[in-house]
Formats: sequence, structure tokens, C-alpha cells
Amino acid sequence: MTPNAPARLLALASDGDRRSAPVREYPVAEASPSPALDRIAALAARIFGAPMAGVTLGDPDRARLIASHGLADTAEAFRLPGLPVLGGPRPEAFMVTDALTDPRTADHPLVRGGLGVRFYAAAPIVTAGGQRLGTVSVLDTRPRHPGRDRLDALRDLAALAMEELELRLSAVRTVAAERARRADAERLARTLQRTLLPPTLPSVPGLRSAAAYHTASPDEVGGDFYDLFPLENGRWGLFIGDVCGKGADAAALTSLTRYTLRAAAIYDPDPCAVLANLDAVLKGEQQDGGPRHCTALFGVLEPAPGDAFTVTLAGGGHPPALAVRADGTVEPISTIGGQLIGLLPEPRFVRTTTRLAPGESLLLYTDGLVEARTPDGDMLGQERLAQHLAAAGASSADRLLHTVSGLLGSLGPGVGDDTALLALSVPVPPASSLQENR
Repeated sequence: MTPNAPARLLALASDGDRRSAPVREYPVAEASPSPALDRIAALAARIFGAPMAGVTLGDPDRARLIASHGLADTAEAFRLPGLPVLGGPRPEAFMVTDALTDPRTADHPLVRGGLGVRFYAAAPIVTAGGQRLGTVSVLDTRPRHPGRDRLDALRDLAALAMEELELRLSAVRTVAAERARRADAERLARTLQRTLLPPTLPSVPGLRSAAAYHTASPDEVGGDFYDLFPLENGRWGLFIGDVCGKGADAAALTSLTRYTLRAAAIYDPDPCAVLANLDAVLKGEQQDGGPRHCTALFGVLEPAPGDAFTVTLAGGGHPPALAVRADGTVEPISTIGGQLIGLLPEPRFVRTTTRLAPGESLLLYTDGLVEARTPDGDMLGQERLAQHLAAAGASSADRLLHTVSGLLGSLGPGVGDDTALLALSVPVPPASSLQENR
């Protein structure tokens, strides 16, 4: 036994509370098996030519076996207080050459019990700050008198065990920090996204409206947007679009685009003129010398005879709106030919007009919807979307939105991009109103 061996081999003594704190910092040691620590135990047994070895962590009243060699059937024995844990104030490697004859260990359960330990050597696992976590220990059922060089080797193995614990703890902390970062990013993204969209849609007399935003990535701000706002003479402006990029740059571009569309509509509400004004503004806003572009639909709603609405739309590279007619058919309101906004020298914008009668609805959406992948791997596309809407018979804005949201949910991981939705519908007036109008 070395001169600095502890006076007794008992469970953690009066200084146990002081030592329990650093032990608790290493839950990773128990979270999952560690092949590296098992190899350390196997190497310790090989160096001593002993049948058993283990790596333990200590707490105030017991030792926990976290890696072992030759101890698969006796792991529970290491939960007994005493032998596997170093006592005493100083963390020194030591040996008990014959535990049965040593008065300090002769009555220990691991010595008197079925395991019959006669030889025990241990080296402390010590942090850089000098705090003891546990041991790398070797056990045999016969007395042993190994040389000092083997005890030195055991001390080196304990240092390797400490390095492994530090690596595993560092990995856990890195994962935790990344999770916290992602959580913060998600909260920031959600907050920023909310500032880019109207908190509520205004109430339009004789019209129902509903909107939704489906995010593909919770920690990344998308560039999809929509709005519905009043114009002069009982008319209403509406738009939906998608700017290039993601993150903070897309958020800045989205804010600029929404503000410009609203301001341009006040100056001249003609839909093509509004998109032309937006095109000029985006071309004046360069980011690192690159273009800033978007797709958009801009429209003007105007009350029409028969409780209907006239909808005039202009498109710039955006998917066409879909009208669900009173008979259940779905009709694309084509703006095909309209080109990207802010990218081309002289872009072309396409204008079209449709009528929404009572019992009819209109869906405006961004391309994340039609570019989503179905379970068979194909894109959903406009045709399949129209078939889905026709089968659902979505005649109201709320029902239309519910139908599309359910479709997006059913596609799951097939939805790879954000999707903005804006739905409008003209309700069927009560029967009494119909009779009064005759």
C-alpha cells in the first residue's frame, strides 16, 4: 500500500456534500454507454492481470459503476458504500494487497460476500480543479503485490477517464446550447414574422375574409406576405406575394414590399401600376450589388350589383388565384405571363378581372403550396390543388382556409417552403333579403 493511502475504505465521508456537486455536473456519464470508458476498464484489468475492473462515479453515499470489465453480473455490488470509492481528504492512487487481512477492509461486504475481493487498487478521477469524481479500480479474488509502475499506469488511465468525461460533458453542453440557440431563434423568427403580417384582417361589408401563414422552418423568417386594406370610394386593396431569400434580409425586403404596395395603391390603385411602382422601388434597393425581387398578386375589390364583388388582379410571376364557383367548379384566375418584380429591365404585368357572386370564394396563395411534394414524390401543382378544393366544396373563406390548412398538414415533410394564404368569399344573403330584392 502506498504511504498516502486513505485511512479507511468507506463511502464518501463528511466531505461528501462538497464533492457531490462536481459529480452532478457529469450526468452524461450515466446517460448512455461509453465504449471508451469500457476500454479503459478492460485495459486496467489487462495491466494488472486481474479479472475485474471498473470506472465509478461517487456521490455522498454510494458509488455508481459507469463502465466495467468482468463485472457484468456484479454491477449492483458497486452500489454498496465503501470499497469502490476513495475516502480521505486527498485524491491519491492506492492499493490494498490483501483485503481479507487488512483490518480496514476485512468486514466489507465485497470482501466477506460472494464476490470475495482480496485485492483492490484504485486511482482517482480528478477534475482540473482538484475535485474528485470517482475512481478507476481493479479487483481480484486473490492477494496481489504489483509494482509501483502498474499503479502509475492506473493513474494514467484515470486521467484518460477524466478526459472522456469532459468530452462527453462538452458534447452535452454543446447540444444544450444549440437547442437553446434554436429556441431563441424560433422565438425571434415567430416575433419577427408576426410584425410582417397584419395582426387581423379588416371587416369588409358584404365579404368574408380569412388568412393564415404556414411556416416550413420554425427558426427561419420567410418572405411570404399578404394584406387586405381599404381604398377610396368603397374599394379595397389586397395583395399576396413572396420575396426572394430567407432570414433578416427577406424580412427587410418584405417590410419594404408591403409598405410600397400600400403606398402605391393610394397613389394609383390600378393593379398593374401598383406592381410597376413596386418594381421601380425594388430596383433602387440593391443588396450587396444583387437584385431584390419578388412575386406578387395585387388586386382591387369593388362592390357590384347583386351583392357581388368585382375583383381586378394583376400578377407579377405569381401563381394564379383560384375561384370556387357556386356550382362547385374551381376556376384559375389567370395572370400567366406576368413577370418577376424587381429583376427584369422592363417586366410585363398581366391584368385580369373576375366576378365573385354570392356563394363563391377566392383563394390566393404562395408557391409553397403548389410546390409541396405529395407522398408519391410529385409536386402538388395547381391542378391537384383545384381538384382538392372542388372535392371539399369550400364555398366560404373559413372553410376554404380550413381545407387548405388540412392539406398542408397531410403533406407533412413534403412542404418545403413557407405558405401564405388569403381567402375571400361572398356569403349568400338570407332568404328574407333575397325576397326583398325581387
